[in-house]
Amino acid sequence: MGTHEFTTHRDAEPLAVPGPSPEVEAERRRQLRRYKAFATGLLIIAAAIFLFCRWLETRPGGVDPWVGFVRAASEAGMIGGLADWFAVTALFRRPLGLPIPHTAIVRNKKDQIGESLGGFVGENFLNAELITAKVRAAGIPNRLGRWLSEPDNAETVSREIGRLTGKIITALDPADAEAVINSTLIEKLAEPEWGPPAGKLIGQLIEEGKTEPIVDELVHWLHIKAEDAGPFITRMLDERRPSWAPQILNDVIGDKVHRELVEWTAAVAADPEHEARQAVRRFIRQLSTDLQNDPEMIGRVEKIKRDIMGSTPVQGAAATIWRSASRSLLSASADRDSLLRSKTRELAITWGNNLLDDAALRESLDRRVTGAAAFLADNYAEEITSIISETVERWDADEAGEKIELMVGKDLQYIRLNGTIVGALAGLGIYAVSHLLFGA
Repeated sequence: MGTHEFTTHRDAEPLAVPGPSPEVEAERRRQLRRYKAFATGLLIIAAAIFLFCRWLETRPGGVDPWVGFVRAASEAGMIGGLADWFAVTALFRRPLGLPIPHTAIVRNKKDQIGESLGGFVGENFLNAELITAKVRAAGIPNRLGRWLSEPDNAETVSREIGRLTGKIITALDPADAEAVINSTLIEKLAEPEWGPPAGKLIGQLIEEGKTEPIVDELVHWLHIKAEDAGPFITRMLDERRPSWAPQILNDVIGDKVHRELVEWTAAVAADPEHEARQAVRRFIRQLSTDLQNDPEMIGRVEKIKRDIMGSTPVQGAAATIWRSASRSLLSASADRDSLLRSKTRELAITWGNNLLDDAALRESLDRRVTGAAAFLADNYAEEITSIISETVERWDADEAGEKIELMVGKDLQYIRLNGTIVGALAGLGIYAVSHLLFGA
């Protein structure tokens, strides 16, 4: 059994005894009254017949033999009915209000009944061996596989997952969510030095040849910019030429510079081994080395990091991330055609089909389910059953007795009926045997 202990509630406020709806309870009360009236009426009839027979027997001149048979039957039926009335009544209250020992059993023994009920449930229903056998016999993996493989059921799973996601997102406090994002993402991002990891990453990219596309894009971008730089070059020369220099000379020089620049960038773009490309590669390799080993470079990167992490956008990044993520998740959870919902449907059907087709997967799931059931029974049966005893303990005794009587009282009235009828038959049989043996 588990080691957890539930707190007793002897001093707690009494709990209201759960029950059916007022309409159902009212109908039960009417049924109980009818059955009580019928059982009591039969007892009164037996008593009346007995008294009538005794009256006949006291009259002078004698009576017919049948009177003795009827008197014996009615007398025994009356005694049996009274005895069973006392037994049934003693379960719930004191008969005639008399303080007879061992009466009002439900009211006086409510706590012991709760403890016994909890122990009975624990021993007979929360037994690990029994639960494991029942869970295994239920064939949960097969049932789950068949259920999940149905598209309508997969849609139900998708809808419920979406609804649960929406409720979770709505219930989360934005401040808590932002604190989690800050502690797990923003603050973690600021902890290590940026330089060495960045240098190592660049080094790995160089070794794998992943920097060549960057170099290619860079030289092609420079060539495109050079082709479009003619007006810019001319304007720059105009701004700096002496006042005495003729405009045509400036145009010739600008055109020459532009052509040379275009030809040079074209040559760089066309020649994979051009010296300019080699210079870029050397720069990238040196940058990788400096980022990992040069304290000055590492310090400059750290200063950049501090400026970035202290900036307003980064300081408000957690709130921005949460607002965006929560809006997206709420929208996706409500939209049947969203990626979240559609993937959930697909996964449900896939898992259902896998469970139906894969015996090893079914066996694995069955072991997990039965293992979980056995673990709960072994470790928490006592805690679960203690809920029964402690709940019953907190019930109001009078209300509990009344509720229990309403539930089973109708059937208990049959005991009174049977007591009267069986008693009458037993009395008749005994009197008949006596009459045969000894006469009137």
